[in-house]
Amino acid sequence: MVDQTADAPQEQVEHLTDSEATVRYLTEKFPDVVKADEREGFEGVVIDRDHLLEVAQVIRDELGYDYLSSATAVDYLGISDHLEMVYHAYRTTGGSALNFKAQTPRENAELPSLIDVWPGVDFQEREAWDLFGIRFDGHPNLKRILMWEGFHGHPMRKDWHEAYYEQDTKPYDSRWPGGDVLRTEELNVFGKNVSYPADIDLSRLNDESEDALYSGLGLGVDIQELDEGSELKTDRLVVNLGPHHPSTHGVFRMIVTLNGETVETLEPVMGYLHRNHEKIGERNTFLHNMPFTDRLDYICSMSNNHGYALAVEQLLSRGARYQPPTYRAEVIRVLMVELTRIVNHYWAIGFLLNDLGAFFTPALYLIAEREKILDFFEATAGSRMMCNYMRFGGVFKDIPERIHSVANLMNDQVRDFNTMQYLDELINERIPRSIEELDQYLTENEIIKARTQGVGYLPPEMAVAYSAAGPLLRASGVPYDVRRADPYSIYDELDFDVAVRYNGDIYDRYLLRIDEMRESARILQQILPRLERTMGEPIFAGNKQHTPRVPVGEAYGRVENPKGELGYYVVSEGDEKGPQNPWRYHVRAPSFINLTVLGQMCKGHKVADVVAILGSIDIVLGETDR
Repeated sequence: MVDQTADAPQEQVEHLTDSEATVRYLTEKFPDVVKADEREGFEGVVIDRDHLLEVAQVIRDELGYDYLSSATAVDYLGISDHLEMVYHAYRTTGGSALNFKAQTPRENAELPSLIDVWPGVDFQEREAWDLFGIRFDGHPNLKRILMWEGFHGHPMRKDWHEAYYEQDTKPYDSRWPGGDVLRTEELNVFGKNVSYPADIDLSRLNDESEDALYSGLGLGVDIQELDEGSELKTDRLVVNLGPHHPSTHGVFRMIVTLNGETVETLEPVMGYLHRNHEKIGERNTFLHNMPFTDRLDYICSMSNNHGYALAVEQLLSRGARYQPPTYRAEVIRVLMVELTRIVNHYWAIGFLLNDLGAFFTPALYLIAEREKILDFFEATAGSRMMCNYMRFGGVFKDIPERIHSVANLMNDQVRDFNTMQYLDELINERIPRSIEELDQYLTENEIIKARTQGVGYLPPEMAVAYSAAGPLLRASGVPYDVRRADPYSIYDELDFDVAVRYNGDIYDRYLLRIDEMRESARILQQILPRLERTMGEPIFAGNKQHTPRVPVGEAYGRVENPKGELGYYVVSEGDEKGPQNPWRYHVRAPSFINLTVLGQMCKGHKVADVVAILGSIDIVLGETDR
């Protein structure tokens, strides 16, 4: 029985602006149900699973945490032998997270679904079921989302091992410190990546994975085959867009039911690129994961690095030897991520125009401008896309004095520029000019307006409820930007506005990206004098040769990536003598979560509109599938 005697007056609830006061309120209101998380290095509250739904409604309706950003599963096998769901909820008016958790036994793992409170948990709960085997009671479509339906087991559980499993953590004993190189497959008893029981007849096996995909659509017909003699009716059809169609921006698939050419239902199908990035991340050391973050949203390597660095730095800050990043390192970080925002939006707008039928010309124009920024990235980090540039406590190295290249072939054009002059021209002239030209050529184009205005409408209430982030959220009239709502790095000292549009359609999502590039250019113009002023100052705190041991605890580092909120939830077991590997490494991928609302946005539109609506969300499959 839940004690309701501790109800606070509404005025008191409205003044609870910090997470500590919120935790105190919840533990007083639900003394037998909600407990403060008192584990070393952890925060927030642990809620009894039988009352999770009830408390979640209070968190949303009474305390104002209307935006559920992240839902993460953790397996504590060997520590306390339970599975745990970790939720991070925010107010769209701004502020830090409320971190709340629910625990379930590993055997027969089950929790109530929160989809009726925050519909944005839809894909995240499916992911937790798929990878951890947590069943969510009340979820209307609980099936695998990243693995195929015939996959055996739940691969993120600590006791799950693949066919060629060698060891839980890297560096593997067989290769370090001796430097031996081998293929695990050569020594593994399986010999091949599959094994079958003796009584299995492979010739009689039936793949049921497609049946499972279609089952949730409520079609009332057998999609796999028609009865002999039956006729194909063409008024209502099921059409698959992808996973190999170029308009799906990668190996992504949409199952669409059509009435004529009008979309009745649409279900995203992903996982074709899934490589269990997070399992790899838990076998790597903390530092080894930095280049792996490059491969998520591979357009936005620098920004991916930044979010992960912030998460691990939160853990490191609990240690006695921690030194925060230097001011110059923070300046360089903001320089890199704001240039990355412009890179991303160039790419997003160029390929949105491709989706609308304006093939090649706008995209190639914007790619040419993007290359100028990548020239600077290459000169600084050594790579144009997979930069692996940021480190815990700073950055890999300072920006070079000159942007210089050598000729490899006879007719190679050799770059040789003073870096600060190059950045000054890029930030004060070239980028602003390209944005204005883009606006001039595209914004009033009558075909673009006809194809995008009023199409793919996403109302603000639905955008918040479905955990939409980034341009998708702000173009629906919700001015929520992590850089302002929960500032990090040096954003609190920079002068910029949160770009917001109010019509919630494809056209406003395009306009918002134009607005954001202007604001990024404005930020970069404030960064330039700071770069000059801090010239020669250290770019790394402490001894960059040795990262301090990561203390025990949890951390959630989030950044406003170009596609929306990118978050890393990391847990350290903190063993002083054990390996320095994350116990849990989870990526809150905006491309993945933003797809949750795609079906709702496409209802009532035509087939051709689906392609444009998907393009306006701006996804990358490396981040979607991980």
